[in-house]
Order: sequence, then C-alpha cells, then structure tokens
Amino acid sequence: MATKRLYKSQEKKICGVCGGIAEYLGIDPTLIRLAWAIITCCTVGTGLIAYFVCAIVMADRPSSEPDWDNMKRANEYTESDKEFNSYFEKEKQENRTKKDEE
Repeated sequence: MATKRLYKSQEKKICGVCGGIAEYLGIDPTLIRLAWAIITCCTVGTGLIAYFVCAIVMADRPSSEPDWDNMKRANEYTESDKEFNSYFEKEKQENRTKKDEE
C-alpha cells in the first residue's frame, strides 16, 4: 500500500502550506485557504502562528517529477515485484539444496 505524504505545494501563495494540505486531501486549495483565514480571524491570530509552524515543519515536495515518481514507486509493491522476488527465492533454495548435497 502506498503511503501519502504531506508536502508544501509548489503552487504557493505564501509558503505552500494550504496548497499542500489541499493536495493531500484532494480538494480545492481555495477552500483550505478560506477555512484557514476564517479560523485565523476567529482565534485572534492563532491560525497565523499555526501556519508558520506548519511552514517550518512541512517538507518541500521533491523538485523534479522523476524524483517524485520514483518515490511513489518505491512505496508500491506490485505483483511483478512478487514474481521477481520469488524467482530469486527459488534460486536461493536450489543453491542451498546443492550445498547440502555436497
């Protein structure tokens, strides 16, 4: 199972925090930005502090698409991987059997 990771968005307005959260949740970044603005107004600026803490804590998305694709693929384990690994497991077993016979 592939794991989702939370990164700052590369299409950012300030630091990319709201965009990154929206990408993670799969929703429109404008909704996150509006919700964050309302929370900031209602909590007398606490949302602003939380935003900058998130900006410091959240990692940047890997810079190039091939890196991002490789990272996604590294977290996936497919049927072809199982077949590939089973071939080498069989070969290991055969080698052990040959050594035991000798």
